[in-house]
Amino acid sequence: MKKWLVVLVVIATILYSGNKTIKTTEITVESKKIPKSFNGLRIVQISDLHDATFGENQSKLVKKVQHANPDFIFITGDLIDSNRYDLGNSLDVVEQIISIAPIYYVTGNHEIATNDVDHIKSMLLDLGVHVLSNNEQIIEKSGEHIRIIGIEDPLSGVTVTDALSKFKKTEDFTLVLSHRPETFQDYVDNQLDVVFSGHAHGGQFRIPGLGGLVAPGQGLFPKYTAGLYEEKDTKMIVSRGLGNSVIPLRVFNTPELVVITLHAK
Repeated sequence: MKKWLVVLVVIATILYSGNKTIKTTEITVESKKIPKSFNGLRIVQISDLHDATFGENQSKLVKKVQHANPDFIFITGDLIDSNRYDLGNSLDVVEQIISIAPIYYVTGNHEIATNDVDHIKSMLLDLGVHVLSNNEQIIEKSGEHIRIIGIEDPLSGVTVTDALSKFKKTEDFTLVLSHRPETFQDYVDNQLDVVFSGHAHGGQFRIPGLGGLVAPGQGLFPKYTAGLYEEKDTKMIVSRGLGNSVIPLRVFNTPELVVITLHAK
């Protein structure tokens, strides 16, 4: 009986640690298109928080962001969870990190599902967040430019294909915030440079040697769950995210903060 109790305690400890410990993943993106003045630019990607809490007043998450010393912060959707909607809890993070670096945000399916998306956007705008809803911003530095595009989650009624068709092709190095990784081919077809996505929750249960088990929009044994994917000249970074939604536990799938550094070849 005591052995089984010890085993249960060990399993519970592993599961708790694996859902409450944030891992920082570093990714370097190299390209000849990156302007020299943007060489070394650091971006922190926050995805799929789902109203989760990391430390008192989100202190653990905030410290991770501070330690990364980003130039930009990208929030790629599902900041809240439509099943246990607590906007104040998630805004607490934003209020604390907005002074660290400019924040760019796009919706995920859960923001749309609350039917309160306009209020969510309004609150973020009031905090100084750049809310990108199928629009773009040009960032200038020393006379050189990069472009940041934000794609509204398709649950809003506009597909990723249709949203992307509205943007003109330019020579500017283009960063795209789009919640859905399963539409990777759309990004490739539009010759986009780097796409930041989430949504897949790392496959929820990661099987060593095989990857994620299940992801929304992709089903069993999904193709795009975590890390860097490349096709032609398009790169897509998929964050495992931070929180959980319908399935309350992660297994071998630690919550993740992604830190991306741009390197001009």
